Amino acid sequence: MQAAELLRLAQGRRSIRRYTQRPVPAEVVERLLTAAAWAPSAHNRQPWRFVVVRGAEAKARLAEAMSARLRADRLADGDPPATVEADAARSRARITGAPVLIVACLTLRDMDVYPDSRRAQAEQLMAVQSVAMAVQNLLLTAAAEGLGACWMCAPLFCPEAVGESLNLLADWQPQALLTIGYPNSAGKPARRRGLAESVVER
Repeated sequence: MQAAELLRLAQGRRSIRRYTQRPVPAEVVERLLTAAAWAPSAHNRQPWRFVVVRGAEAKARLAEAMSARLRADRLADGDPPATVEADAARSRARITGAPVLIVACLTLRDMDVYPDSRRAQAEQLMAVQSVAMAVQNLLLTAAAEGLGACWMCAPLFCPEAVGESLNLLADWQPQALLTIGYPNSAGKPARRRGLAESVVER
């Protein structure tokens, strides 16, 4: 792939939240995960772990666990119950309506251990950044495959609910939920800040 093609792919990728029910072949999902696994990582420790969710029961269990946490948090904030229930229903529909879910997790199992909080926090952040780079590889590969995908950060707000519903190992920390399928729409137009707003030279 030439640099111009890669740039077009990055600029053309959209967050897609609605999908057709066309199945995503297992070999395509494997290519997405392979691309993710070739991302750079801190110390080359590859702290990412992925859970592929295809079954309707597992999707429903995950969706209900996450929406229950969302509902409890929002009601505790004092938000109107009708608004909260609408948001919870929308979240459930997005999760259960996707042909494939991939939950991106991190583990600190192979990362360095430090006795002080400053370096320990830096090591954790390096693991988070490593998982994020793997997710970006996955999203770009999904776009190249003609798939739609959406990066949902909601697991960060309910890691226990995600872990329990998917029976994750104790050290697998959920970071993101990716919904994946063949798109049912082109997605919303994207906007980005100009480079002059976000780049400085020294």
